[in-house]
Amino acid sequence: MIGSTLTLLGSLGMFLFGMKIMSEALQKLSGERLRGIMRTMTGNRLAGVGTGCLVTCLVQSSSATTVMIVSFVNAGLLTLVEAIGMIMGANIGTTTTFWLVSLFGFKFSISAIALPIMGIALPLLFVRRARLRDTGEFMMGFGLLFLGLMFLKDSVPDIKNNPEILEFITRFTGYGLGSTLLFFIFGIILTIVVQSSSVAGAITLTMAFKGWIDFPTACAITLGENVGTTITANLAALGGNVQAKRAARVHLVFNLIGVLWAIAIFAPFTTFIQWLVPGDAADPNNMPLHMAAFHTIFNVANTALLIGFVPQLARLAERIVKDRAATASRDHVDYESPLVPHTGELNLAEAERDVQRMGAITRELLTGFTELFAQPPTDPAALEARVKAFKGLEKESDRRAIETTNYLLRCTSGGVSDTTMTRVTAMLRVVAELEDICDCGYRLVLLAERKQRKQRELPPEVRKQVADFASLVLQFMDFYSGRLTTGVPAADMETAYQLENQIDEFRKNLRKASMQRMRASGDTIKAEMLYIDVLNNMESIGNHSLNVLQALRHGG
Repeated sequence: MIGSTLTLLGSLGMFLFGMKIMSEALQKLSGERLRGIMRTMTGNRLAGVGTGCLVTCLVQSSSATTVMIVSFVNAGLLTLVEAIGMIMGANIGTTTTFWLVSLFGFKFSISAIALPIMGIALPLLFVRRARLRDTGEFMMGFGLLFLGLMFLKDSVPDIKNNPEILEFITRFTGYGLGSTLLFFIFGIILTIVVQSSSVAGAITLTMAFKGWIDFPTACAITLGENVGTTITANLAALGGNVQAKRAARVHLVFNLIGVLWAIAIFAPFTTFIQWLVPGDAADPNNMPLHMAAFHTIFNVANTALLIGFVPQLARLAERIVKDRAATASRDHVDYESPLVPHTGELNLAEAERDVQRMGAITRELLTGFTELFAQPPTDPAALEARVKAFKGLEKESDRRAIETTNYLLRCTSGGVSDTTMTRVTAMLRVVAELEDICDCGYRLVLLAERKQRKQRELPPEVRKQVADFASLVLQFMDFYSGRLTTGVPAADMETAYQLENQIDEFRKNLRKASMQRMRASGDTIKAEMLYIDVLNNMESIGNHSLNVLQALRHGG
C-alpha cells in the first residue's frame, strides 16, 4: 500500500516537474515577445481574450499567465478592464492541456514518443547557444511530462481488479445536486493541494480513463478545478497593490459565476457534450475527449456570456477590494511563496516601473534644489518643511533601490534566459546609479538649505550660472529617463558622451572662476566653498547619468 502510494506521488511529481521545466523553458524562449504581446494586444476586450489565450497556450500554464497579468496590473501596464479580458482568455488557453493529454496521453504508448524526445534533448542541454539549450529544456520537460502521465496511468489501480474503489465512490453519487457539489468541492481541494490545474486535470482524466468516476462526476471535478486554480493569482497578489488584488479577485468571481450557471444546467449541459462528441461517454476510453470538450465549451461559453459585463466585473472587484494607502504602489508580486509559479522571465515590468519612478525622483530632487537655491523661503519653518519633503523623496529612492534589487534577484532565482539575465544585470546597475544620483540631489538640497540658513551670499551672476548648469544636468537626466525601458542605440551614446563632456567643461570653468574670486576677496570663502560643493555634486550627477546610459546600452 505504501509502495503504491509513493509510486503514485512520484508519478505526479514527474508530471508536475515536467510541466514546470517545459513552462519555464517556453518563457525563456519567448519571454520578450510575450511581454511585447501583452503590452500591445490588449486594446479591447476581444484582443485581451485572444492575448490571454495565446500566452497561456505558449507557456502551457494558466497559473503562470494569471500571475503575469497580476504583475502587469501591479506595474500599471494593464488596466483592470484589460486584465479581465486576458484572464478570460487564460481560462480558454488552459484547455489546451486537457486536449494534449486526452489526444496523446491515452491513445498509444507514450514512452515511444517521450523517450526519443528526451534523447534528442539531452545533448542540447550542454550546448553553448542559449536558444538551443532552452529548446532542449523544453523538450526534456515535454518528455518528463508524458512519462509522468504514463506512470500515473499505470500506478492508478484498474477498477476491474479493484471493485472496492468503485463501491467507495458510488456511495457519494446518485444524490443529484448534492453529489455534483461534493465532487465540485473535491476538485477545488485537489487543485489547491497540487497547486496546478493541469496536474489536477491529468489526475481527473486518469481517474476517468481507469473507470473510477463517470462522466458527470468528472465534469463536476473539472468545474472545481477551474475555481481552485484561482488561488494562485490570489496568492501572487498578496504583496501587490489594490489593482493587482482586484485583478486576482475578478479571476475568482469570473470562474464562480461560470460554475453557478454550469451547475444550474448541469444535467442538460453534460448531455449536450455527450451528444456533441462522438463515442459513448460511459466508455472510459472515450471519456478523456468528452472531458476536454466539456472543459473547453464551459470556458468559451462563460467568456461569451460575461465578455459584455467586463465594466460591471471591474466595479464589483472595486467593491470587494477597497482602496488603501497610496504607498501600496511600492509592492511587488510575491515570489517568495512556494505555491506561486516562477514567472520571473515575464514579470520584469514591475522592476521597470520602479526604475522609471526612481528616474522621476532624481529629476524632482534636482528641480527642487534649483528652486531652493534661486528663491528659498524666507520663513525658517517653510524652509524646513520643504527640505523634509525632499528627504522623504530620498528615503523613497533608498527603499525602492533595496526592494527593486531584491525583486530582480527573486525574478532570476529560478533561471532565466541569457538575454534576460544580461538585462537584469544592467537594471541592477541602473538602480544603483539612480540611487547615487538621488543622494547627490538630496545633498544639493541640503546645500541650498545651508546657503539660506547661513546667509552664504553669492554674486547674482553666480546664481545664474548655477541655474544654467542645473539646466544642462537636467537635460542629461531627461535624456536617460526617456531610455530607461527602450534601450540605448549607439548614436545616443555619442550624444551622451557629448553631454557629459559639456558638464565636465562647465564645472571646470565655473570652479576656475570661483577660485579667482576667492583669491581676489577672502570675505566670501565660505560661500564659494559651498558653491564648489554644488558644482562637484552636479558633476557627479553627470557621471552617474553616463553610467546609467552605458548600463542600458550593454543590457539592451
